[in-house]
Amino acid sequence: MDIQLIMWSLFWIIVAAALYFDLAVLNKHKGNVKTQEAVAMVLVWTGLAVFFGLIVYYIFGYEKALEYIVGYIIEYSLSVDNMFVFLIFFTCFAIPKPNQSKILVCGITGAVAFRFLFVAGGVKLINSFSWITYILGTVLIYTAVKMIFKKNEKVHPYNNIVYRILKKLFRFKYDTKINKFFVRENNVLYATPMFAVAVIIEMSDIVFAIDSISAVLAVSRDTFIIYTSNIFAVIGLRSLYFPIECFSKKFKFLQFGAAVILIFVGLKMILSYYINISTIISLLIVAAILTLSIIISYIHTKTLHVK
Repeated sequence: MDIQLIMWSLFWIIVAAALYFDLAVLNKHKGNVKTQEAVAMVLVWTGLAVFFGLIVYYIFGYEKALEYIVGYIIEYSLSVDNMFVFLIFFTCFAIPKPNQSKILVCGITGAVAFRFLFVAGGVKLINSFSWITYILGTVLIYTAVKMIFKKNEKVHPYNNIVYRILKKLFRFKYDTKINKFFVRENNVLYATPMFAVAVIIEMSDIVFAIDSISAVLAVSRDTFIIYTSNIFAVIGLRSLYFPIECFSKKFKFLQFGAAVILIFVGLKMILSYYINISTIISLLIVAAILTLSIIISYIHTKTLHVK
């Protein structure tokens, strides 16, 4: 049997089993997760991703394993900024914690499907039109600059374009305590705030996927490596959300770290035909940026406490 087919099959078996365990066993907390438990969940998912990376190393060798690890770290670090967006919408729409977990499950399931389309399309485009790398690299740098200079303006979710479109398509029941996406009253079907947030999050993830997958394309052009590293990061997002919620005020500069990573991979993509930056160097640079942003965030938080 073809080794690629075996690896794809193994990947889906691991992902399916992990998701079942996460949703059927670990999801009993209904959104009320303690800090220690949240960190433990993140470590479990990270450990699973590293375990699969070891399998990639054993089957495909050192270089492919490095590409997988770098792709995973890039996707995971960029996911931090995405989790802040999720947190903002949950807060603005006043979605109770038990319902947040249900929405995250739907968002992650949709992300798994859309990522495959984006990865396959992205690899095919770059292989067919090499100049696409310049466009993708420029988009990444532009996104990074927007992340760095964006103002902390108050979000008005009811002005969101996706929400305004949904209002024209559905009748809404404005009760944030309802734990369903739709309710029927007097034979009339109503959408709920849960449904609105789920759709908004899915749409924001699609936009986010364009940036994150473009970033990973700067590291590898192997569909299997890009998709598997991306999905292992994505399926760990639900567990990542809870520590982000707990520590959102403590790691203020993580989003700036993610922006700097985007600038780096954008430049790497644009200059790929002139300068060859090895995968190991890319890994060290990405890891250094993340570590530095965490250290600066920690020092900043400590300074605020002292004052």
